[in-house]
This record gives sequence, C-alpha cells and structure tokens, in this order.
Amino acid sequence: MPMTQPDPEETINALASQQHGVVARRQLLAAGVSVDTVEYRVRQGRLRRLHYGVYQVGPLLQPLAHEMAAVLACGPHAVVSHRSAGVLWGILPKTRSRRRGPPAVDIIVTKGDRKRPRIRIRRIRTLKPGEVTHRKGLPVTTPVRTIYDLATTATPRRLEQALAVALERKIATIDGLRSLLEDHPGGPGTLRLRALLDHGNPTLARSEFEERFLALIRKAQLPKPGVNKVVSGYEVDFVWRAQGLVVETDGYEFHSSRRAFEGDRRRDAVLAADGLRVVRITWRQLEDEPEAVLVRLARALISGTPDRGAQP
Repeated sequence: MPMTQPDPEETINALASQQHGVVARRQLLAAGVSVDTVEYRVRQGRLRRLHYGVYQVGPLLQPLAHEMAAVLACGPHAVVSHRSAGVLWGILPKTRSRRRGPPAVDIIVTKGDRKRPRIRIRRIRTLKPGEVTHRKGLPVTTPVRTIYDLATTATPRRLEQALAVALERKIATIDGLRSLLEDHPGGPGTLRLRALLDHGNPTLARSEFEERFLALIRKAQLPKPGVNKVVSGYEVDFVWRAQGLVVETDGYEFHSSRRAFEGDRRRDAVLAADGLRVVRITWRQLEDEPEAVLVRLARALISGTPDRGAQP
C-alpha cells in the first residue's frame, strides 16, 4: 500500500503555528515540502519573504514574527539579545523605528555573523548555557545576561531603569548579576554594571512610570488626573480631587526597606483621614496587567462622589 504524502498546507501551518507565523525554507524542505511547492507559494504571496529563506505565512504579521524571523535567518546558534531581549522580558519599553518598518532585532551568535538587513548581529566567543533560556518560544538571553549586555549599549538612565524593573519583577537579583560579573571579569560591560551595582539600589525614574500610566489613561479615555500635586501635605503621583481618589505608583525603590513601607502606610492613613481613597499600582501590574489596572481604576473613579467645583 503506497504511503500517503503529507499535505503541504497542513505541514506549513503546523510549523508556523509554533513559530509566531514564520517558517524557514530549510525547515519546510526537511519536513517533506517540495522545492516547487515552496516556490509556488512564494509566487502566490502565500509565503512572504522576511529574510533570505525565511517567510511569513499568511497575510497577518504576528507580534513576535520579526524576532522569530531574525533567529531563523541567523541559524541554529542565534539568540535574541540586548535591547530586543530587554523588550521581550518587559524591562525596556517598546520603541518604533524612526525609519519605515520595525526596529532592527538584536541577535547574538557564536558562529557565523553575515550581515542581514534589519538585524544587529553581534558575534561572541561563547555563551554559557545558564545565560540562555526560552521565552514565548524564542531563544533569548536570561534577564541577568540581558542586563549585562545592555551595559555596553544602553544609556545610563536606560540601564538603571532596566535593572530596577528586573529587580522589582524578581526576574533578576543583585547576587545573580555579581556572579555573572565574576564569570566575565574583562567583559565590555563589566565596569559599568559593577559601578551601578555598587552605587546602591537602582531607582525607577518617576517620569518613566508616569509616562506609561498617563498613556494608559489616555488610551482608555478616562478623566485626566492632576500630576505631582500636593494633597494633605504630601506630594502625590496622581489625584482626581472630584472623585476623592489618589493613585500612587510604587516602583522598586518604594519596597527596598521596612522604613519606606511604614512611611507609605502613614501617608495613606493621613490621606484617608481627609476623605481620600488611595490606590497603589506597581510597575509589574502596569507592565503585565494593564487591563486589570484600568478596570480597578475605572471602578474607583465611578464609586467616587463628583464635586463640580473641585480642581485636579
């Protein structure tokens, strides 16, 4: 009885479903899809070229398709790194390219470094197994290794922000970073990162947090709050006086000591005594659960008592 040939469409779609809608030509051929079938689908626009030998399957580009395409284009030793890894871990904000198209993807390789469009390839001698992991189906440097790599490329503010967020989200530790520095004593980012760690606890700049929070409010078309206003003798992050609501945004530095925790609670008690409700939002909530933050905020605003004469 003759063997049944696999259906090319099913093979292509099954592979794409595991790789953010992206496939490599070599993968298709290895899976039994013929050269003629691949070339026919390319001509028909059903396989859209992203890089040489790497294709988008279907008309819709998935969110992490460019990162996946870059990995496939650079071969089996490719790992998402630097800024792209920082965005993937949520410790750096997403940015749009000033030019047309998406930002270039940062990739580390240990073998081969041929230039490719829209990919920043950095070749290093070795990348230890403990410095690489997988996130959302992509090979990526660990948060600790990512911060180390950012020490060679990011601005001082961006580096401190990334470190503060990673610590707040508990995906990296000071001890883990110091251990990595010991493994790379002469590395390009070692001195800069060590100086930052020796400086004390990194702080999440208030402006960064405020920008994210206000952007979320604008997108949801919620009432605009007063920002950094003095209320009951304290400067608060956000206030809706008409609704009697105060929102405080807690970054890593707010949880770095018992004294700071107790100070926050005293502050909340004073505000509550003056008839104000206090809602605290952490960076992790803002980054990972923006919809839940909006629901919580909207409910708090709705439950407030409007006062037409109050000013934000």
